[in-house]
Amino acid sequence: MPVTQTLRNGAWRVVELLTTPVVPADYLDVIAPLRNPDVLRARIEAVRPETAKSVTLELRPGRNWQPHQPGQYVRLGVDVDGVRLWRAYSVSSAAGRPGGTFTVTVNAVADGVVSSYLLNHARRGMILTLDLPTGDFVLPARRPGKALFVTAGSGITPVMGMLRTAAHELPDAVVVHSARTEEDVVFGSELRDLHRQGKIRLIERHTGADGRLKPADLSELVPDLFERETWACGPGEMLDALTEHWADAGAEDRLHVERFRPTVLVAGDGGTVAFERSGISTEAPAGVTVLDAGEAAGQLMPSGCRMGICFKCVLPMREGIVRDVRDGSVTTVTELDEPVLIQTCISAAAGPCRLDA
Repeated sequence: MPVTQTLRNGAWRVVELLTTPVVPADYLDVIAPLRNPDVLRARIEAVRPETAKSVTLELRPGRNWQPHQPGQYVRLGVDVDGVRLWRAYSVSSAAGRPGGTFTVTVNAVADGVVSSYLLNHARRGMILTLDLPTGDFVLPARRPGKALFVTAGSGITPVMGMLRTAAHELPDAVVVHSARTEEDVVFGSELRDLHRQGKIRLIERHTGADGRLKPADLSELVPDLFERETWACGPGEMLDALTEHWADAGAEDRLHVERFRPTVLVAGDGGTVAFERSGISTEAPAGVTVLDAGEAAGQLMPSGCRMGICFKCVLPMREGIVRDVRDGSVTTVTELDEPVLIQTCISAAAGPCRLDA
């Protein structure tokens, strides 16, 4: 090893000793938080109001960022009162944006801790934790001849990323968007400009005056809707109705749906427990612990005291709902959350569960 490198390594070890219990990298993260290749972060470069209840954040990602496809979402980790909370937000900017930044647009959610915090406190220079973009709510490489986008509220966000990227590549694009009032339409002026320029045909539905959009309304507004490749994003009730409408017409393969809020998990009694790595799946009756159900199905399970004391039975739950057999408390994990460690010896399925085992 060269003398220079030996001296550098020795000096670094001395610095580590002086800074214990933290390490020098922790101090570097404070000075240059985007440098760490192992912890992806983003810095807020700008904050722009969209409506009275929404704001766009321009983010500069750190090292190891991978560009998004229009329509995908990212998960942001936001520290609120000392607790890191993760939420998913669609990328609203075009792909390949000059300067390497991207945007997400945050809309107010009733009782939403993270959305309220960002709407009230997001500032230039704030650091957020970040996950890589993901999701399959995207345009195909071969653009459709006829496209339809059906959105409501913040459901316009991923579609705006698509339009900003590829509106000029869509020869016939119709956008049907619902919001309570004209002023509540996120990206309203930009959407209307695209309409005036002939790049899209925009149909606005203001529910405060017109009522909620129903599938029957769509058939009148867009007579050829089943001939169009369709992307829909919005409240679950709307998406459920559209899914049923397209299925009844035998056109379900032309409908692409993005649910920007996960399905609410309701605790029941028992459920299917799936162990993803082994491929084993089993029905766990009410009151039967995940550990007992897994072992009975032939799943190799770590265990110890089997009383909730030693924590040797802990496994990550990727999605699902379990009830603590000791006190009845419920733990839920949605598809947009980080996996949560559960003690399988004292956790009973209270609905379908997916475990990393």
